[in-house]
Amino acid sequence: MSRVVAALLAAASCAPAAQAEVPPSAGQPSIAPFTLEQALRAAGVASPSVEAADADLRAAEAGRAVARLKPNPEAQLEVENVAGSRSYSGLQSAETTAGIALPIELGGKRSARVALADAQVDRARIAAAIAEAELQRRVTEAYIDTASSERRIAIAQQEADFAAAGFRAATARVTAGAASPIEQQRADVIRINANLALEKAKREAEVARGSLARLIGQSVSGPLDDAWFEKIGTYGPAEPVAVERTLVYAAAQADFSAVSAQVGLARSQRVPDLTLTAGARYFSDTNSTAAVVGLSLPLPFFNNGRASVDQAEALERAASSRRRVAAVEAEREIAEAQAALAIAAANARAAGGPGLDAAMEAARIAAIGYANGKFTQLDLIEGQRTLAQTRAAYVDALAEYHRAEALLMRLTAPARNSGDQP
Repeated sequence: MSRVVAALLAAASCAPAAQAEVPPSAGQPSIAPFTLEQALRAAGVASPSVEAADADLRAAEAGRAVARLKPNPEAQLEVENVAGSRSYSGLQSAETTAGIALPIELGGKRSARVALADAQVDRARIAAAIAEAELQRRVTEAYIDTASSERRIAIAQQEADFAAAGFRAATARVTAGAASPIEQQRADVIRINANLALEKAKREAEVARGSLARLIGQSVSGPLDDAWFEKIGTYGPAEPVAVERTLVYAAAQADFSAVSAQVGLARSQRVPDLTLTAGARYFSDTNSTAAVVGLSLPLPFFNNGRASVDQAEALERAASSRRRVAAVEAEREIAEAQAALAIAAANARAAGGPGLDAAMEAARIAAIGYANGKFTQLDLIEGQRTLAQTRAAYVDALAEYHRAEALLMRLTAPARNSGDQP
């Protein structure tokens, strides 16, 4: 009987948070944990979404280089008075003209193109920053899922240990004639269910670790950073956040700038471009040459570009409205995320504080009392269930806290300056 009591006391006095990894023995070297920072670095190298955003940025920068180019000149060659009748048969009366046509852009078209390309580069740069921030949130959440699932393995293992110890205690009591055989059967059912729950927790942890590995592009071996998972920051009153510096607002502002540049381009395109031509003409019949110059100018009778300007201005007004909506939504989401983080931090502290200590003490007393015939088996089961639920609630509260923190970091991620590199 003393061995049963010792087993129950050992199971009931485990660490509050139930470490997912077994600490190494004195003769074994400790394994460095795989930290969140390592996961983020690995994901940044292997993420297709970040690669795609960087490629879009390079394409936008190449587009800006294209926008700075001037129109190419055009080489012209023209032969007249050939293959005709009588004196114009053959080439004896041919007139051959060779020249160059040079387009001249008017109305500031080139500068308008460059302004639009600059706006598109800024938008692509912000999109790359958004991809990085979103990847950071996804990796953080996957890391949280993996860490919490492995904590749940420890909880399930302790439940299984409780159930095994309870089954041994029930068997000893039945053998001694101090309890009904139904207690032994009930304890056996609890033990079987606890073992099944343990296997389920292990499979879920394997899935979570595999998802994290696929996301960061490398296998994840060894323990995770338990110290980070248990750490709860100190938060006072919510500090105001400059919405104009967030990625959400910066993206809306970049969209507005691009549309505004499109308005400037549409206005510049209303001004017709000139084409200057210059060349030389050779007269075969007199074996003489003469200079040829020309000037062409489109006549905007049917399409004067007014409709394109109206369209661009309407899109500009829409982008301005969406920018205001983005500011309001960003303020609301950040305020909600700050409140959710403060609540999650308070819940995590409460779940790992007096409530957990009380549940541990209740389970300890129930184990001693049942082994000595002072409490019923139902008292023992209830004490152990309460302790397991309290520990699970603590893990859930820690996970919820870290998710809330990751969401707030995503919402308040600062926009990258135009001079920064991705």
